[in-house]
Amino acid sequence: MKYFVSFLILIQSSFYFSQNILPNKSTANELNDEAVYTYKNNYNSRSSSVITTQPVGNLRTMAEWEEVQAICITWTGYKSILAKIVEEAQTECEVIILCNNVNSAQNELTNYGVSLTNVNFISTNYNSIWMRDYGGNTVYKDYVDSLILVDWIYNRNRPFDNNSPGVIGNLKGIPVYEMSQPGTDLVHTGGNFMADGFGTGFSSELVDDENSSSGNFNLTNKTPAEIDQLMDDWMGIDTYIKMPVLPFDDIHHIDMHMKLLNEETLLVGEFPLNVSDGPQIEMNIQYIQDNFTSVYGTPYKIIRIPMVPSSSGGYPNGSWSGPSYRTYANNLIVNKKVLVPTYRTQYDTTGLRILREAMPGYEVIGIDCDNSGANIIGSGGAIHCITKAIGASDPLLISHQELSNTTDNINPHYVEALIMHSSGISNATLHYKSSTDSTFLTLNMTNISANQWAADIPAQTLGSSIEYYISAVSNSGKSQVRPLTAPLGHFQFSILNFVGTADLNADFGRVFPNPSRGLTCIEINNSKGFKGSLELFDMLGKKIATIHEGNFIKGDRKYFIDLSSHEKGAYLLVLTNQSFVKTSTIFKN
Repeated sequence: MKYFVSFLILIQSSFYFSQNILPNKSTANELNDEAVYTYKNNYNSRSSSVITTQPVGNLRTMAEWEEVQAICITWTGYKSILAKIVEEAQTECEVIILCNNVNSAQNELTNYGVSLTNVNFISTNYNSIWMRDYGGNTVYKDYVDSLILVDWIYNRNRPFDNNSPGVIGNLKGIPVYEMSQPGTDLVHTGGNFMADGFGTGFSSELVDDENSSSGNFNLTNKTPAEIDQLMDDWMGIDTYIKMPVLPFDDIHHIDMHMKLLNEETLLVGEFPLNVSDGPQIEMNIQYIQDNFTSVYGTPYKIIRIPMVPSSSGGYPNGSWSGPSYRTYANNLIVNKKVLVPTYRTQYDTTGLRILREAMPGYEVIGIDCDNSGANIIGSGGAIHCITKAIGASDPLLISHQELSNTTDNINPHYVEALIMHSSGISNATLHYKSSTDSTFLTLNMTNISANQWAADIPAQTLGSSIEYYISAVSNSGKSQVRPLTAPLGHFQFSILNFVGTADLNADFGRVFPNPSRGLTCIEINNSKGFKGSLELFDMLGKKIATIHEGNFIKGDRKYFIDLSSHEKGAYLLVLTNQSFVKTSTIFKN
């Protein structure tokens, strides 16, 4: 059996090399002892200068929805997909292309019908297409000042790829801080990391494994706590959420099933009940909800998006020759566009619709990653895996927690935002309109303390829906809006009047135990599926908690809330979407 497995690995490796395409996962040749030894002893062989001492300053790792100045790719393999990325991304920012021959790359892109109006080429050596995993990470000193790139040791034996952040940093004049020295070495991969822009990071426990005694490329062994400290010291990640790896995902990169859409919303891939990695994903989400909150101190909102089966109906099963990990979470946010891998129309229509609803105002563009000429998903990745963003050099940061639906039609609605720029903020404006207004009205926001700005939307009538966004201008003259797609994209909340309709297609089932002292199960009986929210209010109409927000999948589902920290008394469970409201009473004793 051992020889048969080795034979299969050899065939697999030979296939990839014959195609001049390295898969996302390591090949057998890359893991032999001699190759690993050579790779580890050449971390300091650089064609460009990097800094190997810890950066100093109040560090903040950029979130993916922030403004970007450039998208980086490597021009090799799957070029029809890369060409589509270049075509779409260059209307939003610069595209930096690593290639082995500039003239050839330019000619090939031109032959794909792509203009080269905002493209910069670097002639350099490389090993693979997986730029997400080996590209440098955007970090700001002092939150919005002094852009740097922080680089890890690539967790693949691909030395040219490992060198690329220094090459890109040299081109852009951005300092590159490299974690490659004994004691501060960190083996990591971009596909297994995401950040909220305010000190919270997410990864699978792969990062712990690869920096322990079982790692292949680490210079020193580290405990999970030591890894957490390195991420804090070098990237400002002071809350590092690490989840168990999935049993059937052989690369263990979270970007194959999960993505932060904003500071408090997680897009999560959903398998059919009890299929493939579905159970472990659900346990991981429950772990997050039970132990962590968003930067606003509230539970993360979960939006679920279907995972796509193979053409024969299969899902990943742990076999290298089994179905691929077809996911919509592996998308790229590039300023006002979202580039999404697509697979087959019958599933793509649902996946793209969910993203458009979750990210209003963004231009959501599908790129085929599963046809015979561009089956990149069969190599273990898609759009996110082959791209890496560099943040704006002069960011104007706006962060705001979207107001929730409420029953309050008497009091004004308080809007507060964190707004920062290196030169300071000159002014900030709140733009709002109700469903009866034809244009946005404006209110000057007041600087209430440090970087906090606020304004009140006047009281609104029952049943109304309010759209709003925030704009700001720095002392240096830079302007920015949030959401980044405003005014087409905007925040929104409604004034609920608790009036339902006759054909709801969804209702409360059992709520138990009731009365409750702690963990409570809420059943939702749902015949069609819908997008909405399940929230907890006190009897005065004040929202206490969001239990679930996003897609409610067809069928009877259970949702949970822990009431142990709430005061005794009666509470209202409110199930809503745009066409109905249902309520149920729960008691805390």
